[in-house]
Amino acid sequence: MSLVCRVIPCLDVAGGRVVKGVNFQNLRDMGDPVELAREYFRQGADEITFLDVTATVDERSTTYDVVRRTAEEVFIPLTVGGGVRSADDVARLLGVGADKIGVNSAAIARPPLLDEIADRFGAQVLVLSLDVKRSPNTDSGFVVTTHGGRTETELDALGWAREAIERGAGELLVNSIDADGTKEGFDLELVSLMREVSSVPVIASGGAGKAEDFGPAIEAGADAVLAASVFHSGQLTVGDVKRSLLADGIPVREVAA
Repeated sequence: MSLVCRVIPCLDVAGGRVVKGVNFQNLRDMGDPVELAREYFRQGADEITFLDVTATVDERSTTYDVVRRTAEEVFIPLTVGGGVRSADDVARLLGVGADKIGVNSAAIARPPLLDEIADRFGAQVLVLSLDVKRSPNTDSGFVVTTHGGRTETELDALGWAREAIERGAGELLVNSIDADGTKEGFDLELVSLMREVSSVPVIASGGAGKAEDFGPAIEAGADAVLAASVFHSGQLTVGDVKRSLLADGIPVREVAA
């Protein structure tokens, strides 16, 4: 477990704009990604995550432009995911300013992609993104999904996490489809189980509704906490979350005023 907890706003980007919906449906415009990233940097975010939720070939140049402009103004790590299908895709994103790359569906379709990325760029660049939901059909009770949780794979979530780490993943971004959008808190059982099998940092995602939700996720074993709508709506600032974590006795980096 990391010595200092990271707080990470997540920006879902489509067509060069930040959007938010439910399972990527009924997307609403939430603003300019560069402006939002700049504001979260000012608030004391430790990292920013961009997810290209449409990930079409036509929008690739837009995504690269957004990453480039953000990297020029925001001096914290940027993780970019969505539509990454090859090591060359990773090279292009790193070339415009990304620090880490999230991979999800392409790795499920072809697991050796993880080896290729880790071998070429190092584990520190490779983040495995997992959209996980509860299922009676797996040994752990959790299954990996695609398409925003609508399509279940045959992969046990814990088994897939283990395999990905063996193939070179340097971090796990674990999003609970069951908790996502409920604003009732993170899935602490899922976080705890991932912590047991993971030798790399675990980022908890899905379910944050109030500042007090974040501490329990760290106590369950997460190294970092990620959220989107509570930040975009202005319901919480990064500083609010960090002050709540400090109140729980969890160390964080500098808290913005």
